[in-house]
Amino acid sequence: MAGGIFLVQGNGDLVEMSEQRYDSEDLLQGLLARYPRLLTGDDPAYAAGGTWLLVEREVGVPDDQEAPDRWSVDHLFIDQNAVPTLVEVKRSTDTRIRREVVGQMLDYAANAIVHWPVETIRAKFEARCEREGEKDPAQVLASTLGPDIDPEIFWQDVKTNLQAGRVRMLFVSDVIPPELRRIVEFLNKQMDPAEVLALEVRQFVGQGLQTLVPKLIGQTAEAQERKGTVRRESRKWDETSFFEELLRVQGQEDVATVRRILAWSQARKLRLTWGTGKKTGSRMPWVDTASGSSSLLMLSTDGSVVPRFGELSKRPPFDDETKRREFLDKLNAVSGISLPSTTIDSYWQGFPAAGLRSEGAMDQFLAVLEWAVGELEAAG
Repeated sequence: MAGGIFLVQGNGDLVEMSEQRYDSEDLLQGLLARYPRLLTGDDPAYAAGGTWLLVEREVGVPDDQEAPDRWSVDHLFIDQNAVPTLVEVKRSTDTRIRREVVGQMLDYAANAIVHWPVETIRAKFEARCEREGEKDPAQVLASTLGPDIDPEIFWQDVKTNLQAGRVRMLFVSDVIPPELRRIVEFLNKQMDPAEVLALEVRQFVGQGLQTLVPKLIGQTAEAQERKGTVRRESRKWDETSFFEELLRVQGQEDVATVRRILAWSQARKLRLTWGTGKKTGSRMPWVDTASGSSSLLMLSTDGSVVPRFGELSKRPPFDDETKRREFLDKLNAVSGISLPSTTIDSYWQGFPAAGLRSEGAMDQFLAVLEWAVGELEAAG
């Protein structure tokens, strides 16, 4: 194969490295999983420097909400702007890379934005962290996307982008053939807000050394300017700004309701953290035990109270679905609360704080929270 690069070693020796095809598609897939920075290609401005979070390899895509997975996308990444990125890898020797792979990818994307709940994506990411023995998923997010990342806001942004069809489709190969290049450039020019790109990752070897040379295709200046990039923006909230916003949006009665829940949390010595949403503030009580920390609920300036079932499902005893259902039943027994059965696996399903205004409702609600904290502490 024509083409080569030259590497000057520290001792001054020159190593000639020749281009070589990958022995298997899996090798290239593995390189992307280990080195997501490759996805940035040769454009340092692309995706704001190329910060990518690997959700999982071989992610199933169903063609109906209740149907089993029909397809499997090679990789699912999410960039620091919470844009889901579907990656399909083909070697240039695979004839499907000319045109067939395009229809395949469009099938993935069209069904993913409809049939991928963000809870499913988050669960796949957390399962990968556990399987690979990585740190706590929140720590992986922080080390990958920055220490100021708020997991709850990040995953909410992923949901928003999916619902808006703001996804990225990325074809990866050792060589992108002209036919695929033309299709990618055409689709990326026409599609909005979705993005369609291709990435060449050429491999050069010599004297036991390996060099990878990525090149991004399809990111024209016109398409980039027209679509722009929706970036996550954060805000530092505190006691004053949180309650000022809650008062402005919901009124004095909701302020009194939230203050009482927070007063109970402080009396119970729960750890309290602030969210970093740009427009919506949040306050979250955490239960710390020997086995880890669990976010009990989220109080928001939009007037919602969100029991953190998704977080609780990671810690005993609420890793047992039966126990989560018991918690849900106790909440629904409180006057003014009506949560659907799907809440036991949700990170976002909540109820209006206004529901706790009726006589006795707040006392009932705090009694349920007391029970939940007791269960967490008993399990250690």
